[in-house]
Amino acid sequence: MAEIKLVVFDMAGTTVDENNVVYKTLQTAITEKVHDVSLEKVLELGAGKEKKQAIIDILREIAPETPVALIDETYHHFIKLLDTAYSKLDVKPQNYTIEILRWLRDRNIRTALNTGYSRPVAENLIVKLGWIEGVDFDLLVTASDVSKARPEPDMIFLAKQKLGIEADNQIVKVGDSIIDIEEGKNANCGLTIGITSGAHSLEQLLTAKPDFVIDGLEVLKEILK
Repeated sequence: MAEIKLVVFDMAGTTVDENNVVYKTLQTAITEKVHDVSLEKVLELGAGKEKKQAIIDILREIAPETPVALIDETYHHFIKLLDTAYSKLDVKPQNYTIEILRWLRDRNIRTALNTGYSRPVAENLIVKLGWIEGVDFDLLVTASDVSKARPEPDMIFLAKQKLGIEADNQIVKVGDSIIDIEEGKNANCGLTIGITSGAHSLEQLLTAKPDFVIDGLEVLKEILK
């Protein structure tokens, strides 16, 4: 296997513990505007995706006749609800996040955060965490920075370009959802690693055939040594 030069981490559920507020807010927005939906269904169909696409995919299954105008209205309602939720939110890192980011930096392995959030939402989270791009991690890439979000590999390829990584197989992708693993595979990453701290269970993650599934970020030390 090629020497690892970059680890790309998902945010919510992987490196950031925000108590599933985004998916709970998606659930509320869809229920209030269109149709009752469970949090389990929201996580199953929407985890890891750009959030308007998540709404589209959820409604495609539970209310396939939803007009485009109502989808747009639901998305804008979600954004307003999320702004309110974030103003009150206590955000913290997932266990061992800071330690693993430092461990990787000490070994000259670059780190990127990527996310299905828009840039304003992701930056809001990072401010709440007190993290600084270029200090605590090397790069943030969001769904609004690329033309095609997950499972397409565009966010990983943008990180690769910006950080000067030579080969796809020098990259590791870590995430808590099936679509994270699919993104990593579509980017030809050297390793794809699922983590059970967020949206999807061990059984769900295994359906995407990652190279590893871990229960906590501390296990990365053993994998990447």
